[in-house]
Amino acid sequence: MRFLKGHGTENDFVILPDPDGEVDLTAGLVARICDRRAGIGADGVLRVVRTKQCPEVAHQVAAAEWFMDYRNSDGSMGEMCGNGVRVFARYLIDAGLADPQGFAVATRGGVRRIHVEPNGDITADMGKPVVHGESVAGVGGHEYTGIHVNMGNPHLACPIGDPVVQLDLSHPPAFDTGVFPAGVNIEFFNPVGVTRVVMRVYERGSGETRSCGTGAVATAVAAAALSGDTTGTWTVEVLGGRLTVILDEDTSYLSGPAVLVASGDLMLAE
Repeated sequence: MRFLKGHGTENDFVILPDPDGEVDLTAGLVARICDRRAGIGADGVLRVVRTKQCPEVAHQVAAAEWFMDYRNSDGSMGEMCGNGVRVFARYLIDAGLADPQGFAVATRGGVRRIHVEPNGDITADMGKPVVHGESVAGVGGHEYTGIHVNMGNPHLACPIGDPVVQLDLSHPPAFDTGVFPAGVNIEFFNPVGVTRVVMRVYERGSGETRSCGTGAVATAVAAAALSGDTTGTWTVEVLGGRLTVILDEDTSYLSGPAVLVASGDLMLAE
């Protein structure tokens, strides 16, 4: 099986081209691929498959030729991945499978429009964030109140007074399973400027990652709410680099680098 490896602000993915939907991508195989010692190593897997081959997104066929079948590193399915969809787009462009002037990608979280910036960064239209109120996350005996934001997948974005660098995210933060029965991606952030924040994230199904695109948008939504606004352009500093989030009245945009770093033949088996 052919594979590629890519990342967006060090949120890294194994890309599996499977245009005709022939690969039996089990949870166990995904976990083996993502294992950083016995596999290739990644935060998740992006299977590249034609939308028409996947009944679960059949309603998106007219809008997008390609479906991003995203799996978390533990093998579980994910609805959306902001950095993942940008890396997925980079693969499609470099492989000559999509128009760099603009195209759409099908995901479990809905269709995402893509375009390439003059500097080579890739921007994804992430859709309008949906805010569901407040909830609480717990780390190291401390509780932090955050905003529940749905970006096609669930997030809890928590502004905190403590420096995020000091948090111990080696274990899953506590959260209200009544609010998030299927789990949640949890962001902790420090506002460090008028429209700039520093963020760390614990991703559902992957653990702490160097970056999270949907989490960056959720964090920008929460940071804007703190300033009494719902729009604006935000810089989100993550462990792996910097992302730009634009919030307007109708949608949100995520922009940043997306890089392919390797390709080869996958020899792992179930």
